[in-house]
Amino acid sequence: MNTSRLMLAALAVIGLTGLAAPSVATAAEGESESAVTWAMSPADASGPDGRSWAELELDPGERITEHLAVRNFGDRDVTFTISAADGYFTPTGRFNMLPSDAESVDAGTWISVDDQVTVAPGGTAVLPFTVEVPDDATPGDHAAGIAASIYTESSGDGAGLGVESRVGFRVMTRVTGTIQPGLEVTPAPEYITSWNPFEPGNVELAYLLENTGNVRLTVTGSVEHGGTTYPAADSEQAQPIELLPGDRRTLSILVPDVWPTVFTSLPLTITQSVVAPDGEASQLEPVELDVAVWAIPWPQLVVVVALGLMIAGLFWGRRRRTKQIEHLVDEAREAGRREAEQSTRPDIADDAVPESQR
Repeated sequence: MNTSRLMLAALAVIGLTGLAAPSVATAAEGESESAVTWAMSPADASGPDGRSWAELELDPGERITEHLAVRNFGDRDVTFTISAADGYFTPTGRFNMLPSDAESVDAGTWISVDDQVTVAPGGTAVLPFTVEVPDDATPGDHAAGIAASIYTESSGDGAGLGVESRVGFRVMTRVTGTIQPGLEVTPAPEYITSWNPFEPGNVELAYLLENTGNVRLTVTGSVEHGGTTYPAADSEQAQPIELLPGDRRTLSILVPDVWPTVFTSLPLTITQSVVAPDGEASQLEPVELDVAVWAIPWPQLVVVVALGLMIAGLFWGRRRRTKQIEHLVDEAREAGRREAEQSTRPDIADDAVPESQR
């Protein structure tokens, strides 16, 4: 592939994971060639050693030699490009390394390895690689990845399109010195109203995690409500996630059946541990927060206002009818009084006629 086509290359990561089994990738070749399938894993000088990734603990200025194994499951010779780069976790928690057109500034620059290796069909090639920590490296965890890749090329509408397919493993290096774990938690809850006034709503409790220390953390979050822990312990959401130093990740927990009482609080617990290079986990003090949640009971307020208006309407209607009845009674009394007065008054015409003329 020429330089201009490399500049137009679309980079596609087939897999760069730390799985229990070695990572395997398949890349489609041209119509006349079979697909290429290969795997890459940590190794010793004789071949794959069963590790999923490389965990190292080194002093500043120290240099160590490790090995990697590339296996070709295809039916023809394949030349792979070997590269190393800084590593990171994606928002979904998957480990990845910077693409080949991005510049590494940390542990990816500490790794030296041969640029290429050709592997026979069904064969395995073992390559040494070195990790050399700079004298001024900061203490703590530094993530990198190392991968074997191939480029495939296709043409469409006269333009060349290159795709980089790669598979590899992570190389985690802990530089000795003062280890300072740190975790900052920033909650951002949202009350989700149920517009049925006779049903409770839910709380979407989002929280931002930031690793403010210098070592990798594994963390899990949970909320207790109504005697139940959310998320459920056997759910995927309850699985721990990893945070590299400086990582920021937003997670959320859905807490159901929360009645809107204007103001409520939910206890959020973040458990955290530091994983040593030998795989031992050191549990740290959990971060515990009482998360304030504004839960305005709008549906219930609507019902209360509606009932109040109905009661007020009934009250004013009754009062109006009472006044009307009182007014009618007063009019009847007045009419009766006038009639009584008229019946007791002497007839003026009779009094005006002399008695001799009657």
